[in-house]
Amino acid sequence: MPLHSVSVAGVVVRDDGRVLAIRRADNGTWEPPGGVLELDERPEAGAVREVLEETGIRVSVERLTGVYKNMTRGIVALVFRCRPVDGVERTSSESTAVEWLTPDEVEKWMGEVYAVRVLDALALNTTPQVRAHDGRRWLESA
Repeated sequence: MPLHSVSVAGVVVRDDGRVLAIRRADNGTWEPPGGVLELDERPEAGAVREVLEETGIRVSVERLTGVYKNMTRGIVALVFRCRPVDGVERTSSESTAVEWLTPDEVEKWMGEVYAVRVLDALALNTTPQVRAHDGRRWLESA
């Protein structure tokens, strides 16, 4: 029986349109903060927890913006658009930098599979996107 892992991420958007991002400590890539959903945790609560743990920023979840599957690794990621409530940016054991990026910087600094998640969350479309990728590139819809 195939097993899947579920992760959550928060695309935290300030009033000026900048987006919270971390540079991961393990591989140096820029991504929205997120991680594995705990077994006894609601997805929205997991996103709030992961953002706080990785950045020091407490958030409020606005809405689900996308469901993304890494077909190679069997990871399903739920991405939520969030707004900052309070806190001060700080790194953690999982991040070497925490920055507020412009959408242009998101496209420049993040790999394709993460930049698209952020851009989907910034879009005015209220329907969550459903996409699949191989770990590096998006796959065509079935």
